[in-house]
Amino acid sequence: MSVAEPRRIVLFRHAKADWPQVSDHERPLADRGRTDAAVAGRRLADTGIPFDLALCSTAARTRETWKLAVHEFPHRPKTVYEERLYEASPGELIAVLNETPDDAQDVLLIGHNPGIQGLADVLTGQADGEARARMTERGFPTAAFAVLSFDGSWKSLEPGVATLIDYWAPTE
Repeated sequence: MSVAEPRRIVLFRHAKADWPQVSDHERPLADRGRTDAAVAGRRLADTGIPFDLALCSTAARTRETWKLAVHEFPHRPKTVYEERLYEASPGELIAVLNETPDDAQDVLLIGHNPGIQGLADVLTGQADGEARARMTERGFPTAAFAVLSFDGSWKSLEPGVATLIDYWAPTE
C-alpha cells in the first residue's frame, strides 16, 4: 500500500449497552444494541471499504458490537483489542492511530463516546456537506459511524488533516 493513496478511518461507536449490576467495562449490549450492531455491520459492509485492521476497545459492549458487525463483512480484517481505547480522549485515540503500521490502508476503530465523537470533530478539517449536516444533526448516538479520509502516513495523523466523507447512524 502506498502512503500516497488516501487512507480511511472509520470511527464506530459501540451499540446500545444494557445497565446490569456489573462494572462499566463489563456492560453487555441491550437487545436494541444487538440489533443495531448487525444493521451497522451491514451498512459498513455496504461502504465497500476493505478494512485491513480493526482496533477495538476491550470493553464488553465494544467487543460484542464488533462480533455482531463483522459477521456482516465479506472478509474479517485483522482485529486488535486495545485497552487504551476504553475511556480514551481524542488525543489518546490519535496516539493509538499514530502507531498503526503503514501497510494498513483502511482502519476501523470501535470505541466509546465522548472520545469517538470528539475524534471525528478534531480530525475533520473538511467535510462533505451532507455528511457534516447529518453528523451535526444527529450527534454520535450508539452504533453510529463516521468515515474519514486523509493523506499521509499514520504517524502524520493529527487534528484537522482528515475529510469527513460519510456518516451513518441508526434510526431511533
